[in-house]
Amino acid sequence: MDLTPKQIVTYLDEYIIGQKEAKKVIAIALRNRYRRMKLPKDLQDEITPKNILMIGSTGVGKTEIARRLAKSLDLPFVKVEASKYTEVGFVGRDVESMVRDLVANALVLVKEIHKERMKEDIEEYVIKKILQKILPPLPKMATPEKKAEYEKSFAKMRQKLLNGDLDHLKIEIELPKNSISLEDSNLPPELAQAQESIAKIFTLGLNKEKLKKEVSVKEAKELLKNEASEKLLDMEAIKQEALKKAQEEGIVFIDEIDKIAVSSSSQGRQDPSKEGVQRDLLPIVEGSTVSTKWGPIKTDHILFIAAGAFHLSKPSDLIPELQGRFPLRVELDNLDEEALYQILKNTKNSLIKQYQALLGVEGVDLRFEDEALRAIAKYAHEANQKIEDIGARRLHTVIENLLEDLSFHADEYKGQTVVIDKGFVDEKLGQIVENEDLAKYIL
Repeated sequence: MDLTPKQIVTYLDEYIIGQKEAKKVIAIALRNRYRRMKLPKDLQDEITPKNILMIGSTGVGKTEIARRLAKSLDLPFVKVEASKYTEVGFVGRDVESMVRDLVANALVLVKEIHKERMKEDIEEYVIKKILQKILPPLPKMATPEKKAEYEKSFAKMRQKLLNGDLDHLKIEIELPKNSISLEDSNLPPELAQAQESIAKIFTLGLNKEKLKKEVSVKEAKELLKNEASEKLLDMEAIKQEALKKAQEEGIVFIDEIDKIAVSSSSQGRQDPSKEGVQRDLLPIVEGSTVSTKWGPIKTDHILFIAAGAFHLSKPSDLIPELQGRFPLRVELDNLDEEALYQILKNTKNSLIKQYQALLGVEGVDLRFEDEALRAIAKYAHEANQKIEDIGARRLHTVIENLLEDLSFHADEYKGQTVVIDKGFVDEKLGQIVENEDLAKYIL
């Protein structure tokens, strides 16, 4: 949470080329959340997040920005597609379920934080449980000499267990039988609670029975961690903390928002549910209380980031009230040849590095000359111009096509170094890109 805007942008630069404006706007929005938390309570309630609308063609990095933010920040984050939701009364997911998904995400996050805090206690519980299987406890009537001897053996075995010397031993442990899961996050909370009650009736008998299983000590260490977590963690405190975290720090990324915009040019509004979804979104984005099975959550301080290509519609085709709920607009640039080259060369875990690693498994040392990378970027850009601009996603199809034969016959190149040069790229891709009809089907 305490990353400065510059640090957030620097992190995003490792994975996304260009789009400085979008990165800057999102970095400021995230930093403002941190600043708000430092203010007095009465002022905190007044400051609402400035929601962001990202506009740009497919494949320019809108979703990637969201994906990377989720990985870098320990914040409750959920990415949803607007096209999946339907108006209340239609069959499908209602928009409130995105807030329930956010709370579920916060719950997982907070549980992991608590597990990390209690790591030592959980490990201690697991060790004791395993040692009691290897060295059954002495009866209460045992003599002091026996007890002293037992404690000495216990300490010795404990050290061996910690060193991993007992990992190969087989022990019998008891695990609760798997309960029947009937969860559906799309249900209204009242129905969800009723469903939970039914599930408890079904699983009451099952949970009483314990499943005996013979496993190695190494496996037991992992299997008993869940049991330790359930016994040692305060689930009520976790639930309350998760609700607060989702409420104060949650981020909802709504992708494909242009798919629910009704284009002014479309003859006769074909899909009446689109406007309905927009109307249902209004109170959630503006700020309302949503009931979840973990408790009510206010959406006033959740940050909403919407993104869309807006090829067939314009942001002004959204209903005016919803437009007003997204005051920050940022337009992402289309990727030119240089940007595609930078994506191949300078991003962390780029496609080139991925293919080198994949073929490295087969013992092939794959190398790319700089001119070859420029040629790949050139052909990808040409294909985008001639057929349809799908941005960086075109690189996937181009490189897959380029390395298809090599990947298929990789076993024949074991132990060899294969250098991809400009000539190889021209030979493989030149003809396909030039022939527009062929490119439509292959690239």
